[in-house]
Amino acid sequence: MVQVTVRPQASKGTINKNIYGHFSEHLGRCIYEGIWVGHDSPIPNTDGMRNDVLEALRELKVPVLRWPGGCFADEYHWQDGIGPAEQRPRMINTHWGGVVENNHFGTHEFFRLCELIGAEPYINGNLGSGTVHEMQQWVEYMTFDGESPMANQRRTNGREEPWKLKYFGVGNENWGCGGNMRPEYYADEYRRYATYVRNYGDNKITKIACGPNAHDYEWTEVLMRNAARYMDALTLHYYTLPTGDWQQKGSATDFDTAYWFTTMRRTLEMQDLLAKHSAIMDKYDPDKRIGLYVDEWGTWYDVEPGTNPGFLYQQNTMRDALVAGVNLNLFNNYCDRVTMANIAQIVNVLQAVILTEGDQLLLTPTYHVFHMFKVHQDAQHVALDFVSPDYTYGAERIPQLSLSASIDSEGALNISICNLHHEASAPLEIDLSAETRSSVSGSILVHETLSGHNTFEQPEAVKPQAFDGAKLEGGKLSLDAPAASVIVLKLQ
Repeated sequence: MVQVTVRPQASKGTINKNIYGHFSEHLGRCIYEGIWVGHDSPIPNTDGMRNDVLEALRELKVPVLRWPGGCFADEYHWQDGIGPAEQRPRMINTHWGGVVENNHFGTHEFFRLCELIGAEPYINGNLGSGTVHEMQQWVEYMTFDGESPMANQRRTNGREEPWKLKYFGVGNENWGCGGNMRPEYYADEYRRYATYVRNYGDNKITKIACGPNAHDYEWTEVLMRNAARYMDALTLHYYTLPTGDWQQKGSATDFDTAYWFTTMRRTLEMQDLLAKHSAIMDKYDPDKRIGLYVDEWGTWYDVEPGTNPGFLYQQNTMRDALVAGVNLNLFNNYCDRVTMANIAQIVNVLQAVILTEGDQLLLTPTYHVFHMFKVHQDAQHVALDFVSPDYTYGAERIPQLSLSASIDSEGALNISICNLHHEASAPLEIDLSAETRSSVSGSILVHETLSGHNTFEQPEAVKPQAFDGAKLEGGKLSLDAPAASVIVLKLQ
C-alpha cells in the first residue's frame, strides 16, 4: 500500500492554465485539412475552419495556441499570408515534405481561430531567415491602433481594431533549424530583435526567448547570463523517443512491453530537465520572474505506414495517454517555474489530440487525458508526499506512480494519478487529515491492451469511464489504480 499525504500548506502557487497549451505548425495535415478546409469546403466550417475540430477544441478549453512553428516559423514571411487569398504568393515548405504552401491560412485566419476556440494567440517570429524590420512590422501590423503603414494595411485587409497579443517568440530552435547558432550569438541576436518587439498602446507582450534543446544546459546558462533582463520567458524542447534514435524511432502502435517501459523511462527524463534548467534559471532569476515554457513536448515515432514521411502523422495509444499524464503532472508540480507548455501538435501531427480523415474526426487517448486534467487549469497547486514503488524491468527501474493535485476555484480537491506499470496495479491510501472532504468521484482512462487506440472505424475504443473504486472513510481515501491507467479524482 502506497501512503500519500496531502499537504495544501506546501503549495507552489497557481497552476497556470497555459501549461495545457497546444502547438499548431504548418506541417503535414495540421493546418490544412486538420483545421483549415476553406470557405467552399463541403465539410461544415466557420470562416474556413472545420466545425467539428472547433467544437472539440472548445470542449478541451485550449488556453493558448502556438503558431506558425516550429521550424516553419523561421522560414515564414508573414506578408505572404495577408490580403486576398488568391493573391497570396505560394511557397515551398522545405522543412516538411517539400509541399506547396498556398498561404491561405495566415495572420487573420490564426487570430480568428483563436477567437473561435477561446485561446490566447502565441506567435513565433522569424529570426532565422527574417529581418528585424520584418519582425517589427508584424508586431505593428497586429497590435498598433494609430496611424501607420502597417496599421493601415491591416485595416485595408479588413481588420479595423488591432488584436491583443500576449505572447511572441523571438525565433525558434535557433540552435538547429532556426539558424544553427551558438548560444552567445543567439543571445546577442535575441537582444537586438526583442528591442523592436514593442508594446503599442495597452498591449503588453510577453517576450519569449528560444531556450535549450533537451539537455543543453550551456544554452540556458548563456541565455540567462547574457539576456535574462530582456526576456519574460525561455523555452525548452524535449521529445519522448522510445528508442532514443532519431533514425529509427519505433512504431506508434506495434510495440512490446520493453518499448512501453523505455518510453516511460525516457518521458520521465522531463523531471531531470525541469529540475536542472530551473536551477540555472534560479541563479539568475531567483524571484522566478521569467517563465519556463516547454513549448514543444510529446512522443515522436516513425510515421504511419504509407504516409508522407515529412508529415509526421502517427497514431496515438494508451502509451501516449500515460506520457501525457506524466508530463502534465510534472508541469503541475513545477508550476512555480513552468508557466506554459505546448504539446506537439494539435491535429494530425505527432502526439495529436485530434486526428481527421476527410470529413471524419476522432479524439485520441491524449485528448481524453487533457480533458480529464483540465480541472487543474488555474487551480491552486497542492503538494503530495509519497514514495513511489519501483517499476522494474530487467536491470532498470523507474517510479511506478506519477501524481499531482490542486484545489479549484470551487474548493474541490482534484488528484491525478498515473500508474506507469504495464501489468501491476497500485494500491494507494491517501491521508486527507489536512482536508475536510465528504464525497469522491472520478474518471479513469484504461484499456485491455497497451496499444489500445481509436480508429475511424472504432472512434470510441478508448475513452474515459466513471471510476468508482475510490473509498473515502475516516479521513483516508483508498483505491487500487489499475496497470497502465490514468485516473482523476474529485473530492468535495
